Amino acid sequence: MIDFTAMSLKQIKEKLEEYGPYVPEELLEALRKDGRAGAKKLAAAIERQNQEKDNVLQHFRELGDFDRKYGCRVVGIDEAGRGPLAGPVVAAAVELDPDHIDWAVGIDDSKKLTREKRREICATIKAKALFCGIGVVEASVIDQMNILNATHLAMAKAIKDAKEGFLCLVDGLPVPRLGRRQEAIVKGDAKSLSIAAASIVAKETRDSLMDHWDAVYPEYGFAKHKGYGTKEHYIALERYGPCPIHRKSFLTGFELRQGVLF
Repeated sequence: MIDFTAMSLKQIKEKLEEYGPYVPEELLEALRKDGRAGAKKLAAAIERQNQEKDNVLQHFRELGDFDRKYGCRVVGIDEAGRGPLAGPVVAAAVELDPDHIDWAVGIDDSKKLTREKRREICATIKAKALFCGIGVVEASVIDQMNILNATHLAMAKAIKDAKEGFLCLVDGLPVPRLGRRQEAIVKGDAKSLSIAAASIVAKETRDSLMDHWDAVYPEYGFAKHKGYGTKEHYIALERYGPCPIHRKSFLTGFELRQGVLF
């Protein structure tokens, strides 16, 4: 047993780093018994970190078990960008190897992840997944066919190159356009590992596209709000009017101070 009482808190932290992500219980117990307030705070912080890691691992197992219960190949499908005033709607389809998913710990509903973490995991999914397809439908097409049909078209595009013989796990409601065996799962990105992976790819792909459009049309602030109807976005619309990537069908009721948008 290490005697922490003869070490400074800095030395203790450096020593504990040698044990990797999980600090052994006997070392935690030694920290708890250390009379210094700093040592007790450090022990409590490590306990919280260990619990958070345990929760992530447990959630990962639950997501994976959800997919395995179907007993067949499954491809998760999700979309990003139904609600914004500008930009495309993007869908992703992801098939994972259920026997080789240790790398996937940390995959979760994209809305729960930071942009940095989502970008990192998205790159890993693209490199490790058995299949990863992306479908993009631009604003002009959304205006022509409405957002629901455009979303379904994006999903069909995302899945079109996947090998036959799988079950589609679709986040939300059924998608007739897919024309495939499917299971619609409400809040599926919080239940299925493959849908959660698809949600990350769809979200990160769309965010990257909006970053590109921000460079083309910097006056709208697309990099910040990704096309959603924020106060900043509405102010820019009042000042500049719509640009080519705005969804005109989403703006028909929006009036400018200078007049009417359409």
